[in-house]
Amino acid sequence: MQRICFVLKVRADRVEEYRSRHAQVWPAMRGALTAAGWHDYSLFLRQDGLLIGYLTCEDFGAAKATMKSLEVNTRWQAEMSPFFESLTANADDEMQPLQEIFHLD
Repeated sequence: MQRICFVLKVRADRVEEYRSRHAQVWPAMRGALTAAGWHDYSLFLRQDGLLIGYLTCEDFGAAKATMKSLEVNTRWQAEMSPFFESLTANADDEMQPLQEIFHLD
């Protein structure tokens, strides 16, 4: 199982709205993430917009590819993209795993 951590940047002026949107993630989106193999998926957001994401999965590339193929994810990404700074694509494409350097197991 892979542990994945990534960083994105939410626009500081949209932090509160981003938080509120994630308090109401669509049931279909939640189901799609689970079916695509995203486990223990968590987002952490600092007030200045720093977003830390964490998940576990068997294969991050395959899990992202599965989500990219789903219509519900396309709609979700279209709604969420304006919240981020400096995206060249959608947020899923921008997720670059950080190198894990320590894990207490």
